[in-house]
Amino acid sequence: MAELSASLKTGGRSSRSRMSTRVDLTAMVDLAFLLITFFILTTTLAKPKAMALAMPIDGPDGGVGASTTMTICLGNHNQVVWYRGMVDKPLSPPTIVNYSKTGLRKAIIQTALLIHNTTGKRMMVVIKPSPHSVYGNLVAALDEMDITNVPSYAIAKITQPDIDLLKKQNAY
Repeated sequence: MAELSASLKTGGRSSRSRMSTRVDLTAMVDLAFLLITFFILTTTLAKPKAMALAMPIDGPDGGVGASTTMTICLGNHNQVVWYRGMVDKPLSPPTIVNYSKTGLRKAIIQTALLIHNTTGKRMMVVIKPSPHSVYGNLVAALDEMDITNVPSYAIAKITQPDIDLLKKQNAY
């Protein structure tokens, strides 16, 4: 039991004697622990956000046509270079954009519509981060895949022709 007590003081200049004051602090301590317990149990902690990731199964590689492929090369200074097809013979000229709604997102949506209208198939996106891109750029590109509902995308190692393309566009 917690208590606060003052001792009886006699003597000194004053001949008056003080009475012992006793305050029981048990109820206040109990209330404090109840409040702490209440706030701990009712607090909502930050829930981690994660993106679902589907990994490929073992088996033969399925070929993807150049006409249904969009390649996104992540450069430095929040710049992205994208093109359709292969780097040697792109079906659309390499274009430099940023990560905004009018940049990468618009390019993905327009390219998906173009591929669907011309081939009737779904688009496959290949994301190639360069050594000069930052991790946040890769996360932003993956977020754009989720926002634009791209069903098939892959993260691949950047090749030397892609690096040369980034250098030509001043994004490396």
